[in-house]
Amino acid sequence: MHTERIHDEFPAPSYRGHQEDALDRIAAAFDDGNDVVLVRAPTGSGKSLLARAICGTAKTHDDTDHASEAVGSYYTTPQVSQLDDVSDDDLLEDFAIIRGKSNYDCILPEERDTPVDQAPCARKAGYDCSVKDRCPYFASRNLAANRQIAAMTLAYFMQTAGSEVFRKRDVCVIDEAHGLAEWAEMYATIDLGPYTVPVWDDLSVPNLDEQDAGPVEAAFHFAETAIAACEHRKDALLGQAELSASEVAERDRLQERIGDLQWFREDYRDTDSATEWLIDQAENRAITIKPLEPERYLHHTVWDRANRFALLSATILDKEAFCRQVGLDPANVAMVDLPHTFPLEHRRLYDVTCGRMTTEHRDATLPRMAETIARLMDEHDDEKGLVHCHSYAIQDRLAELLRDRGKDARLWTHDSEDRDGTLVAWKRSDGPGVLLSVKMEEALDLEGDLARWQVLCKAPFPNAGDARVAHRLEQDRWAWYYRTTLRTVIQGCGRVVRSPDDYGATYVADDALLDVFERAGSVMPDWFREQVDEMRAPDIPGLPVEASGSAAAVAAGGDATGTSDGRDAGTATANASTKSGSGSAAGSSTDGAADAATADTGQTDSSDDDGDDSRSAKGSPLGDVWGDG
Repeated sequence: MHTERIHDEFPAPSYRGHQEDALDRIAAAFDDGNDVVLVRAPTGSGKSLLARAICGTAKTHDDTDHASEAVGSYYTTPQVSQLDDVSDDDLLEDFAIIRGKSNYDCILPEERDTPVDQAPCARKAGYDCSVKDRCPYFASRNLAANRQIAAMTLAYFMQTAGSEVFRKRDVCVIDEAHGLAEWAEMYATIDLGPYTVPVWDDLSVPNLDEQDAGPVEAAFHFAETAIAACEHRKDALLGQAELSASEVAERDRLQERIGDLQWFREDYRDTDSATEWLIDQAENRAITIKPLEPERYLHHTVWDRANRFALLSATILDKEAFCRQVGLDPANVAMVDLPHTFPLEHRRLYDVTCGRMTTEHRDATLPRMAETIARLMDEHDDEKGLVHCHSYAIQDRLAELLRDRGKDARLWTHDSEDRDGTLVAWKRSDGPGVLLSVKMEEALDLEGDLARWQVLCKAPFPNAGDARVAHRLEQDRWAWYYRTTLRTVIQGCGRVVRSPDDYGATYVADDALLDVFERAGSVMPDWFREQVDEMRAPDIPGLPVEASGSAAAVAAGGDATGTSDGRDAGTATANASTKSGSGSAAGSSTDGAADAATADTGQTDSSDDDGDDSRSAKGSPLGDVWGDG
């Protein structure tokens, strides 16, 4: 790595904000011997431009006499939309972007509407494609493999670990890296059921909780059986001269399940592995095998892929905790914390809390919240707005209540099927539409008149119905719980103000958000702490504010948690511990926990929140990656 090049590699004609100082500090952190530098950069810092400068410091072939030495750099991000932005940025034109096969169409005359992952090369045994050198997928892959900077989604990056095409490089930059541990856990999760295992009906699936060895050991033995059955069926398919499109998809699912289960088998047998495995089993016997903080998986898929790493995000909140989650030694990691460049008066928070949104209090709170949103719609009668509903159940009820108040003409809603299309249509619309959104706290750019105000309806607590969350709560890891929630809140607050001249209002409507600000205050970035400290009720007459907490108490460092909902500290723990069908391997970890005896989690049940809604997305995050040829 040649950090002395970092300013020369900055792609813009001039610096803005704190970019020049940021590059100096990043270079100094690497020069001090750190292998990993965390860059906490708020919205508007120009992270992509910083990333390009860091990528440019990687060694080139001209810098080394050894052909085996790692050269070049990777740029990766978990967000497809972020990669799209990079692709559209003229300042980043030397990023060679590669995506999964399903994103490219075959160019054979009779196959022009066929994705590459279903083309003849994927269907026919021994097929020799006459136009492979011009195939859009393989051409893009070869270009990315040979260019100094290869750019891809985090899913593709992880899936190509061990590839002869994408070998170890000198530098890797991970953008939007705050959720790296969670993305790794999600990618490493193994779903076994009738829709993911083609030979499921041929398997004898045990009730894992009833096995004497325990659910994890029982899952291990079942994995052995499933691998053998999948390999037998895959071999039968490979013996055919030509496969149909459905058989190609079946073959690929079989190979993916085999690889997943072999990884689980290998890791579970490894007595030195720090991975803790959790098991969920549904009533239909479908099995989900989940890793908790898969350190070994991350080393294989990420940390072994480059010599030096820069991880960029606005919301890496705690260095020590982040390193612990992703398997890094904090002694080899530096944090560079950048200040905000947007004026506080352009990005204010406003307290319109009107009750708690826990399940037991939601029915009472929602009418007041709807009245509050209706009043805000009147105040912003010529401006677009975004309402973060958190779940489809909340979205449905708010839409109903707002229609009862005569607001139907301005309302936009979506479900999991038409989410992207609705978002695009709303952004393109001319009127002051208000989008009732679900899970749009990240990767959404609403600069300027695309949205001038937004409402946070519910504290986005992690779902206690997830085995990993439940396990952490059983270990009293409340610090992790509130830190994760705060991270999502900060991400959401950054959606409507995207540049120094932009402006927008964020309204805090759930009392539990004040609890989050209080309990996770020690890890807040200074610029967000400033927003919280200055949060006040808006000067809008007629708001039905009936808050049980207060922004003033939070700003003063007082106790804003309140007990008006009558819940004791054990609620989330009780919710977590009553989820059946889950077990864990030996071992545990702690997270600087707050005292569970005083923690009001604000957690709802899992029937309609945080991914358990019947309309939540079912697609695999690796869906666009499979088949790296």
